[in-house]
Amino acid sequence: MAGRFEGKRALVTGAAGGVGRSTVELLAGEGAAVVGVDLHADADVLACDVSDQASVQAAVAAAADRLGGLDIVVNVAGIDQFRRFEDLDLAVWQRHLGVNLTGPMLVSHAALPHLRASKGNIVTIASIAGLRAQPYQAAYCASKGGVILLMKSLALELAADGIRVNTICPGGVQTDLPTKAAAEHADSQLDWGLLMETAGARYGFMPPRDIADAVAYLASDAAASVTGAVLSVDRGTAC
Repeated sequence: MAGRFEGKRALVTGAAGGVGRSTVELLAGEGAAVVGVDLHADADVLACDVSDQASVQAAVAAAADRLGGLDIVVNVAGIDQFRRFEDLDLAVWQRHLGVNLTGPMLVSHAALPHLRASKGNIVTIASIAGLRAQPYQAAYCASKGGVILLMKSLALELAADGIRVNTICPGGVQTDLPTKAAAEHADSQLDWGLLMETAGARYGFMPPRDIADAVAYLASDAAASVTGAVLSVDRGTAC
């Protein structure tokens, strides 16, 4: 039996991380030809800094050349660092915006000619932090809230071209992202209980595959009439 993505060509950013890796494996397992890109490249993943325009343009061009075009673009790459607002410096603020907001813009922009040709679609991973406040994450919340409305705007603008654009807002996912964010912050005075509850970990962290399954739905023909959607996958945390 043919998979849902037989003959489809996909680009996935953040492919070396938990959600990105799971998404690559799911799409490829269901027939797609997939190119993954990440800041941390290896034999299977192209090098790309999504916050750098030249890097993005080179990576998207290489992926489209290798695949013969693009049908699906999945923006997964992201960063999160905990900071009290009083300790939030400009470099940390700009890095969040650069990766979490400018990154999906640059990737989507570079992929646009290919998606127009294929009438393809874009799926972007935001966060419930873009829908509700979380302590010590002002930069993260701002970047994720921004990318939600960026993608809604693209959905309206690109509908006439037959391009669908959707967003997923995960709650707590068992990946290196929250683990590293906690490990690099030495401030023992942070209210970790409040942070974990608002981050969607109240009912336990979800496996990355749960988010990849949501990506696959939105990227598939089953969602042919779905665009501009913001799908929360968070075990009810943001209700």
